[in-house]
Amino acid sequence: MESLQQIIDSANDLLWSYIMIAALLLCAAYFTLRSGFVQFRMIGEMFRQLINSTERRRDEGAKHISPFEAFVVSLASRVGTGNLAGVATAVAVGGPGAVFWMWIIALLGAANAFVESTLAQLYKRRSADSYIGGPAYYIEWGLRCRPMAILFSVLTIVTFGFAFNTVQSNTLCEAVENAFGIDRLYIGIAITISTLIIIFGGIQRIAKVSSVVVPVMAVGYILLAFVVVAMNIGSLPEVLKTIIDSAFGVEQVVGGGMGAAVMQGIKRGLFSNEAGMGSAPNAAATASTSHPVKQGLIQTLGVFTDTLIICSCTAFIILASGVELGGELDGVRLTQEALTSQIGITGRIFVAVAIFFFAFSSIFGNYYYGEANVRFITSSQRVLNIYRIIVGAMVMGGAMMSLKMVWSLADLTMGLMTLCNIVALVLLGRQALLLLDDYRRQKREGKDPVFEKRAIKELAENDNIECW
Repeated sequence: MESLQQIIDSANDLLWSYIMIAALLLCAAYFTLRSGFVQFRMIGEMFRQLINSTERRRDEGAKHISPFEAFVVSLASRVGTGNLAGVATAVAVGGPGAVFWMWIIALLGAANAFVESTLAQLYKRRSADSYIGGPAYYIEWGLRCRPMAILFSVLTIVTFGFAFNTVQSNTLCEAVENAFGIDRLYIGIAITISTLIIIFGGIQRIAKVSSVVVPVMAVGYILLAFVVVAMNIGSLPEVLKTIIDSAFGVEQVVGGGMGAAVMQGIKRGLFSNEAGMGSAPNAAATASTSHPVKQGLIQTLGVFTDTLIICSCTAFIILASGVELGGELDGVRLTQEALTSQIGITGRIFVAVAIFFFAFSSIFGNYYYGEANVRFITSSQRVLNIYRIIVGAMVMGGAMMSLKMVWSLADLTMGLMTLCNIVALVLLGRQALLLLDDYRRQKREGKDPVFEKRAIKELAENDNIECW
């Protein structure tokens, strides 16, 4: 097991020290410029579309997923252990400066999120109870490269269905065990059974559960963080100064700490907000909407919600508490102890409850990303059921595995999957930008934008665009 850990760590060092940082930031900067800073200039439109997106449309008598439900399914995956445990790990290993780089990857990466979700809508396909799509679909139907689409599907299944769900389960069990003293074996059994009951109900059940659990817990956690901020409002400038100094300070540059901050900030930031990873498009494609850009804008808002609000709340709680960084505490236990120092034992319990619901809902979202890609590879219900059972087994296994091995495996598979998606975004991104131009033109004309592929010459003759 130790030699396997060393192999995974070596691969991660190569992938994340050089390749991923360059690929993510260059791609994000390119789409930010080419889209005319869409993630900043159209933030008001994002909120308007989210508010107007709660009703399902009925197409040919079929009941589909509303844009809001697609949004919360993706948010269910985003808002999880990355927000509470991932931020703590980034700060503990990379120092406070890692928080700054999490902000940067979110601000720039939101452009990647817009492009990938817009493309997912453009190339979505019809399914029995909803639309279905994602990077595998736009790679095959947009790039016409099925081998690459199969590769992405396999990486997604391994990353989300298996690796990420072990992370969620591991963190959930650790938090509950630390707060209530319940043996993680029993916790693992309980969440595994509950997970299997829900995922065998399909996307409709997952969407219903997520649309209730995610907003309630996200709002609750944000309100608690605001209470902690209010209690320590005088230290807020000092916390912000610490973050900036740690990100760019001379001491960090000389000692190599800046590199650790950048790497941890980007790794944990990507794990948390998933911008450009190719995960959220699997949920974005399920929505029934009148223009692909509408869902692209809504999904972009999810990146800001996740990193700039929820992750920042966790970072402030940890840094304002004064708990020792770089010691024995890591992951969710660091967040628990930081909050306990602020509001007493209630803090430890609250984090356990929050991480339970966040991680539990993330398991559903992660599972669905894998399901969409299983369905891409095969239509066999038997294979899908086998996948569901393996997901349950990974949830149970994650409850008992070591934290280091779980995070290392997730980092490796996440990096490979993201690289595959970035290649597709670079090659297909122009189509998303054409859709954005069409959307803006219709808005200038005072219309509620409706997309018809004949309106864009470059897409008019594309027979692989099925739903428009």
